Amino acid sequence: MHIEPGIVDGAKIVLSYATAGGAGAYALTMGWKHLKERGPGSMLLGTSVTTALVLVFFEILPHFPVGVSEVHLILGSTLFLLFGVAPAAFGLALGLLIQGMFLAPFDLPQYGMNLTTLLVPLFALQYVAARTIAPQTPYTALRYRQALTLSMTYQAGIVSWVGFWALYGEGLSGQTIASIATFGAAYMLVIVVEPLADLAVLAGAKALERYKNDAWLEPRLFNPA
Repeated sequence: MHIEPGIVDGAKIVLSYATAGGAGAYALTMGWKHLKERGPGSMLLGTSVTTALVLVFFEILPHFPVGVSEVHLILGSTLFLLFGVAPAAFGLALGLLIQGMFLAPFDLPQYGMNLTTLLVPLFALQYVAARTIAPQTPYTALRYRQALTLSMTYQAGIVSWVGFWALYGEGLSGQTIASIATFGAAYMLVIVVEPLADLAVLAGAKALERYKNDAWLEPRLFNPA
């Protein structure tokens, strides 16, 4: 989902600072809520694990350029289900920053756009999860349709933001629209794979049930809301 260098540049890039600032402010709000409810140890450990996982997702899992961006298996819904919204958000932000600083410095000017593209769909996923998963249902009991809904929410958000940045930077043209459509079509594969990955991870997480009262995992993983 990396926005390619040069698509948005000059004065237009200022908008990405504003959108990233808004997403970051909401992430900090969620982080403060997490600290009050689950403590600093949970935040530190959860953020450390999610940051490491994000780097694996970005650098080791298959990824390839398609149209206006790159297709990645980000597994944002997996991070959300296992660790909660705040560690997932901070892990995505830090993983993206570390990648830009040490592995792909050409991506740093696009950091605000990429951060917005990752975090805003995560917060949309949080909203959808709260309204589509019954309060008495722990995440380990999710069915494929529910996992698919979460994945579609996250991936559709990513495709929408990538499309927005491409149109914002390059203007409305047949070539840009075709590139966005190609990118969106490629992401359909991710939408198919991610719910299966979520269910596999959640099935494996049942082996961690003895840790269900530990603060480093999302409490909803094993417990009703």
